[in-house]
Amino acid sequence: MSSTEATSGTGKIARSLDLLWNTGTRPARGPKPGLSIDRIVTTAVELADAEGLDALSMRRLATELGTGAMSLYRYVPGKAELLDLMIDRVQGESLDAEGATGTDTADGSEAPDWRTAVDAMARGFLNHFRRHPWLLKVNQARILLGPSALRGFELALGPLKSMGFSDPEMISVIVAAQNYATGVARMEIQTAEAVRETGLSDEEFWDSQQPYLERAMASGDFPRQAALSEDAFTADIDHFEFGLHLLLDGLEKRVAERGQSGESPRRA
Repeated sequence: MSSTEATSGTGKIARSLDLLWNTGTRPARGPKPGLSIDRIVTTAVELADAEGLDALSMRRLATELGTGAMSLYRYVPGKAELLDLMIDRVQGESLDAEGATGTDTADGSEAPDWRTAVDAMARGFLNHFRRHPWLLKVNQARILLGPSALRGFELALGPLKSMGFSDPEMISVIVAAQNYATGVARMEIQTAEAVRETGLSDEEFWDSQQPYLERAMASGDFPRQAALSEDAFTADIDHFEFGLHLLLDGLEKRVAERGQSGESPRRA
């Protein structure tokens, strides 16, 4: 199986955007009372969260909603457009749960500085994938920009302005935080999938390789690996925390250098 199971933005783009921005015509009430775009998308997300993206089909979704598949098509053209709506929906949920990245505060309190914001941004991305692991199965290279996507981008930009970076550099900061969190989330989720699919725990898997690794280390062919301490691969270290602090420290150094040089962000 490939690393992705679906691709965003592959349906009827105009129809997806109409649904995202609520600019299309609404269908007349269907035969099932209470059926709506909101309920359809909510149920689809719940199904994907519980069973994965491969379990989601229009027929299965209709069964969960207690209606016929044809009723769904009166609201959403197909699974591709439904996926666009699901992605925007969970982005909105993430913003509500991880709102620390924003700078606009209703009570007028001080907005977070850029380091606090990037820290919260990376943690928000990681928790986003933990809540919705099926997102890692979606190729989002061509994501449709709905209300939640743009609202999240707007919130993220606020505190980054104080870094003194150019606009492309600010985008790069967001990309770096997202890519870092995505990599950590992918390893976590794939590790859990491997346990489920093989029935072997991590300990059992690595223990099965122990005799071969001991002979390899004793051969003298891998001196650097043989010299590693016994706790080199301990689970006691939080690799996400360690790596995130390195990322933030590197950004802080660059911000300080930019401030000392007086370099114009626009010429950076």
